Amino acid sequence: MAMALDEQKDTDDVFVVNNFQYIVDKDFMKKASPIKIDFLVTGFKVDSSIELNSVCSSCSTSKSCN
Repeated sequence: MAMALDEQKDTDDVFVVNNFQYIVDKDFMKKASPIKIDFLVTGFKVDSSIELNSVCSSCSTSKSCN
């Protein structure tokens, strides 16, 4: 999961926290809620209720993901 710059659409919810505006697709918010965003020295860390697997479904027998 990542953050990106985007323009607000009709299908988005807008949240303002500490003067920062976050735009999240309404359908995605239903799946991912709650979403937590932390600012680190190296960038942003985004956590949500969506469990991300560390294994991809396209891995071959060479143990590398494409």
